[in-house]
Amino acid sequence: MQTIFSKLLYEMEKQHDTVLATIIRESGSTPRGAGAQMLVNAQGPQAGTIGGGNVENLSIIHAQELIARKRGDVREYKLHRSETEDIGMVCGGDVTVLFTFIPASDASWRALASSLLERIAKYQPCYLSLPLTGQSGYLTDEPPKDGAFSLPVAIGERALLFGAGHCALALAPVLKSIGFRVTVFDDRADLVTKERFPAAESLICGDFGHIAQYITTEPEDYIVIMTSGHTHDFEVQEQILRRPAAYVGVIGSRAKTASVNARLRAAGVDEAAIASLHTPVGVAIKAVTPAEIAVSIAGEMIYERALRREQAGIQVHGCPMH
Repeated sequence: MQTIFSKLLYEMEKQHDTVLATIIRESGSTPRGAGAQMLVNAQGPQAGTIGGGNVENLSIIHAQELIARKRGDVREYKLHRSETEDIGMVCGGDVTVLFTFIPASDASWRALASSLLERIAKYQPCYLSLPLTGQSGYLTDEPPKDGAFSLPVAIGERALLFGAGHCALALAPVLKSIGFRVTVFDDRADLVTKERFPAAESLICGDFGHIAQYITTEPEDYIVIMTSGHTHDFEVQEQILRRPAAYVGVIGSRAKTASVNARLRAAGVDEAAIASLHTPVGVAIKAVTPAEIAVSIAGEMIYERALRREQAGIQVHGCPMH
């Protein structure tokens, strides 16, 4: 959403009218769920996706037609074979797309986009509401009850990487690409640089033994511990596990895990906190290289994030492959 609305402001500055295509309903198996969005101008798609394939192609064509006509629309696409209508997709479900026309000169949309981006930057959650009548969208702190389609503005969960070695180097850009806001913490100043971690939102050089002097962890943080050695891993875990977190993963072998867990118990860390650790971290895909390990860890974090969002009552579209 951040990319889409940043692009929207850019298009408005260039005096380009656009259409925001949003999936507002889905049934059965579909490539993307309700809330998926794509921004289109007269030349074609500019940001986002509503699933690819023919349904997206048809949506792009329709959006361009609507720009020429300066109006919005709501259209349903059937993704299963039918005697009366067949768009060439056999996912087995249907989607309804809201096409919201956004004139380049509309000051209310310009203000909305600026406010939305500001809220994301300040970690302030809200809801984006889009009237089905084609009127301007608006932001609210709670889901509206006026019939407009609303979706939560994803402010992006924070991922704290303790350790700036090869695995962190591979993991940071992957996490950014899937919506995490990355912070890297290490005690080696030559490793925590913007040149090495351009995907990181924040870089911290500090003492692993005194994390609280540099950063305060929050209950919604996703934490991955991959320091340069067992001693630092233990130091970080001993501090981190005394506060709630959404996810704590630790790199290392099962033998190392057993040894560190014994030290944590001896230090008085709660058994439930120790049991909550994801260690060895990541999905078991026989990952070996830093790049493979990054994919493994990111996969596990995607799954845990989806579970937490479901528990919080946020709609999560089921994987169409499973």
